[in-house]
This record gives sequence, structure tokens and C-alpha cells, in this order.
Amino acid sequence: MSVGDRLEAGGRAASGRRQLTYAMLLCLVGAALALWAATRNWSVELTVRPAPLPPVRDVRSGAALLPWLPALALVALAGGGAVLATRGLLRRIVGVLIGVLGLAVAVGGGYGLVADIGGVVSRQWPALCLVGGLLAAVGGVWTALRGGTWPAMGARYERPARTVTESEPAEVAPQGPMAGRRTTEAWDALDRGEDPTAG
Repeated sequence: MSVGDRLEAGGRAASGRRQLTYAMLLCLVGAALALWAATRNWSVELTVRPAPLPPVRDVRSGAALLPWLPALALVALAGGGAVLATRGLLRRIVGVLIGVLGLAVAVGGGYGLVADIGGVVSRQWPALCLVGGLLAAVGGVWTALRGGTWPAMGARYERPARTVTESEPAEVAPQGPMAGRRTTEAWDALDRGEDPTAG
């Protein structure tokens, strides 16, 4: 492999790691934002009672109005971590799942923006939920489209596969007393008090 090929491969690996980092951050930040916004108070309704009793304050969070919303955001948050831990086709499937979950969370936030919830409504929380869901969906779709080529966790420590060309001789396995023996056989020999490297 020439120096130019190595530099190009290194540039592709660095670009893949950068894309992986950005996509994972989009998923994590978007899902965390949506989860946080879903637990805030989306509406407050006061019910007047006869004097001298104070009015009853009914506070409803996004989770109370849409119980599935924080659950989906939590699964999308876990999926953001799974983007880092998976590779290949499995990572792309995780990306599709996060994309669908992010869109569902965004729909919940959009519903909170337009629905007649009643009482004094705080529209900023549904809006943040909508934004968070869209961020997670973008990260998921990006992962689904490009994630199959990104490096896996710890891939920079793996030795790259080496192809033998016709001009290079193939490496010959070292010969010696341990050649062709399994590792367990060597440990068994040590347990019996024998030296597995002795001819």
C-alpha cells in the first residue's frame, strides 16, 4: 500500500469518525431535549372555588397529556448510545428506528403546539419537544443512510486488513513447538507442569 493510499484511507476514517460523532450528538441532544421538555408543565388551569377557599391549580406536563412522549424520547436517547456501539447493517437499522422515534416525538410536540389543552398554556415546551424530535430524526436518518461505512467503537485500535499482492510474498506462519496448537492446549500443558514451548 502506497503512502498516498494510506493517507486517503486515514482521511476517510477520520471523516467517518467525525460523521459518527455528529450523528450521535444529534440523536443524544435531540432526544434529551425532547425528554426534558416533555416533563415540563405545558398547561396550568385554575378552578375557582367558593370563598374563602383558594382556587385549585391543575398543572399538566407533556408526560401527563401524552404519556407515550417521554417513553419514545427515552428510547431514542438509548438509541443514540447504540449508534456508537453498533456497526454495519445493525447500525443502519438503529438509525432507522431513531429516525422513526424522532419523528413521532416531533409529532407529539407539534400536537402540543396546536391542541386546545385548556388553561394557561406554555407553548415553548411543546416547541422544544418538536425541535428535539426533529434533531433526533435527522441524526437517525443520517445514521441510516451513511452509518454502515462509519468505524465501529474501538476500530482505530484494530489492525487494518492487509491484502497480499502478487509482488509481495505471503507471510509464512512462524514454525516452532507451538505451531498449529491451540491456546487451550498450551494452557493445559502448563497446568500439567509441562513446558508447552519445549520441542
